[in-house]
Amino acid sequence: MRVLFLFLDGIGLGADDPETNPFSRADMPTLRALLDGRRLLADSAPFANGRASLLALDAELGVKGPPQSATGQAVLLTGRNIPAEVGYHYGPKPNPEVASMLADGGLFGRMQAAGKTSALLNAYPPRYFDGIGSGKRLYSSIPLAVTNAGLTLFTEADFFEGRGLSADFTGQGWRDMLGYPDVQVHGPKEAGEKLSTLAAQYDLAFFEYWASDYAGHKQDMPWAVRQLETFDGVLAGLLDTWNLDEGLILLTSDHGNMEDLSVRRHTSAPVPALVIGAPEARGKFTAGMSDLTHVAPAIWRAVGGE
Repeated sequence: MRVLFLFLDGIGLGADDPETNPFSRADMPTLRALLDGRRLLADSAPFANGRASLLALDAELGVKGPPQSATGQAVLLTGRNIPAEVGYHYGPKPNPEVASMLADGGLFGRMQAAGKTSALLNAYPPRYFDGIGSGKRLYSSIPLAVTNAGLTLFTEADFFEGRGLSADFTGQGWRDMLGYPDVQVHGPKEAGEKLSTLAAQYDLAFFEYWASDYAGHKQDMPWAVRQLETFDGVLAGLLDTWNLDEGLILLTSDHGNMEDLSVRRHTSAPVPALVIGAPEARGKFTAGMSDLTHVAPAIWRAVGGE
């Protein structure tokens, strides 16, 4: 069984309030059809039907203070309660203590050791690597785990040759923000179809979407709504081409933020675990799942890890 892990940074399950929660306001017909008319809100979980399950996962993990990116992402990649081990939530980038817990590459390292295939599907532009090389930029937890596992991050060449995706799915950001005027911009549905094709090449495919957290910090409702509506189109293309009998799609996050634009900071809201796939595989995947520490073990079981 293959797994596509869609990581959306900073999304929690919030109240049904269109004044503060873009999930209440955005037009997301694909997601609503998947959830029998429900939105991605606190009162929608738990839920299950023939294609999808939605759970609410605890991101606080018994540690005081709002969850943070470095520790939350490290938990998702290791299954360890890292905030409890170090005694605090930390982010956005790993400090040495958190980084040491990703030294083996987390899930990516386990996949490598077991002879299974995995990849982070995001492609990074040259200035990202320049920043890492100069020391002006630090890896976040996910690319740190990937590189510690001995895998290479996808580059500009991978993006243009179709092996990796832009962080906004469609390529629009490479044209508008990175200065590549000749980039072919895909529609959301086409981008979702591409995502499905790439993910099918690996036992574990991971895609990191960080702009959701950024919109939350900026308290930018119009941008947040546009992001969600674009993502819904991506989901439509993904579901049109994904084989539900051969793989699971997991969407989850590290902490809340974008679901409550009345505040700039992270929230302590539970995060969604939206799992899409065949009922039996979904049932095994979600059995006993209640917090972030349960995600990595569930993925490992799903891909046939020993």
